[in-house]
Amino acid sequence: MDGPTGVVFPATADGRRSTTALGRAVVADALRAVDPVGARSAEHETDWRRGYLTHFRRLVEAGLLSRAAALTVARDGLAALHTRMRYAPPGGGPDVPLDAAVTSTDPAPPLRTVTVTGAGPVERELSLPYRGQRLRGDDLRRRLDAWVDAGVVEPSCAEAVGAVLANPDWLDLRDKRVVVLGAGAEMGPLPSVLRWGGDVVALDLPRPEIWRRVLRTARRHGGRLHQPVPAGTGDDAALTAAAGADLLHRLPQAARWLAGIDGRLVLGNYVYADGATNVRVATAVDALTVELTRQRPDAALAFLATPTDVYAVPGDAVDHAERGYAARGPARRSLRLISGGRLLRRNYPPDADPGVNDSLVPQQGPNYALAKRLQRWRAAVARDAGATVSFTVAPPTRTRSVLRNRALAAAYAGAHRFGVEVFEPATSNTLMAALLVHDLRTGGGPAQEHPWRDEAYAAAHGGLWRIPYAPRSALGLAVLLGLGGARA
Repeated sequence: MDGPTGVVFPATADGRRSTTALGRAVVADALRAVDPVGARSAEHETDWRRGYLTHFRRLVEAGLLSRAAALTVARDGLAALHTRMRYAPPGGGPDVPLDAAVTSTDPAPPLRTVTVTGAGPVERELSLPYRGQRLRGDDLRRRLDAWVDAGVVEPSCAEAVGAVLANPDWLDLRDKRVVVLGAGAEMGPLPSVLRWGGDVVALDLPRPEIWRRVLRTARRHGGRLHQPVPAGTGDDAALTAAAGADLLHRLPQAARWLAGIDGRLVLGNYVYADGATNVRVATAVDALTVELTRQRPDAALAFLATPTDVYAVPGDAVDHAERGYAARGPARRSLRLISGGRLLRRNYPPDADPGVNDSLVPQQGPNYALAKRLQRWRAAVARDAGATVSFTVAPPTRTRSVLRNRALAAAYAGAHRFGVEVFEPATSNTLMAALLVHDLRTGGGPAQEHPWRDEAYAAAHGGLWRIPYAPRSALGLAVLLGLGGARA
């Protein structure tokens, strides 16, 4: 039986392509120079599927020693991934090194660009869909203030969106080409950029259902959509049937097409896949990022970070959580005692600054954690090299991928009982697009002295950083409450 092609995991001595072996090795290499004890612990972890939680937290804690330590972890983690991951040519033949694959010869014909200009109006005012309304002006400012008061977003998030509100001309992105990798993603900025009259370079898998949806969006708004198609493609039916490029299996073809796009690129990473494929796709995007930024040093990078990860958070967030913990009611105090301290644990040690928020969700697994962590590493390294980087922690959102996981869907349904707000996709992607605009117009936001502060800036974590309880200690209860609500 033929093996996988495209970007693949390295083969072990027995010929298997082990995701566990790769994850352990990358985490160990990332830790080795800064935390050698942690590196050895990761290497000898016998239950990676459950034990990964500790090691991914350690990656953040090791980086808190200094700016240099955080950047060392990021650089070494990226190097470990690029050194180990391979590219298996679709036409057969031996695996080749990942970084060489981006510029290798692809038997597939080159792609050409088709541009679709929308017929809809161009909006020059920021508005946010929220619970059946479209919030603008003072209504939007009041909503931002309410989120800050409730601990749903960081104050810097409200300030950044407020700056966009005060400068509506920032929404005109015609001076850039916003590349949306994962054009069909629910969390991507494609609808907003097109609504504001900008240029979107769309890339996603060659699946007609994706491109039908993308084309409908493009025609509804006033921007321009640039999409890849094989030579000779003409009418709309052919566009939706043939459009797209497969980053995972046809990486050189996609890289050549993007390298030929004119203008100042903003390379936005919004890709997602299930399971181990997520690591493969994320690695393909990172290899593409390295090559494109080598060719186009002025390219900006954009990332959406998951809220279900480990982050260092400012002392103000810790104080907010502590006030909530002190004010908890007798029922929750009793529940903690009855559970022997397992349930509703305190989110942070008192006066921690920074605190470490551990919102990793075991059900998402180590492959998801690694795919998202490599994006954080790339953002830190690129920013240190002088690139404009937009990196924003997005709120928990009811996307299709989340709702397919019954436990996560139930947890999201019960999360409001603990002070976490779960967003609808349209609210999330518009809010994140506004923060992208802010970062592009301000050079990536204010300069920070440590990468953890860059990650915390303008975070819209939905409340996970500021709730009284360590998120995993409330997860089981949220699931039960969510399931009960669904039954009711």
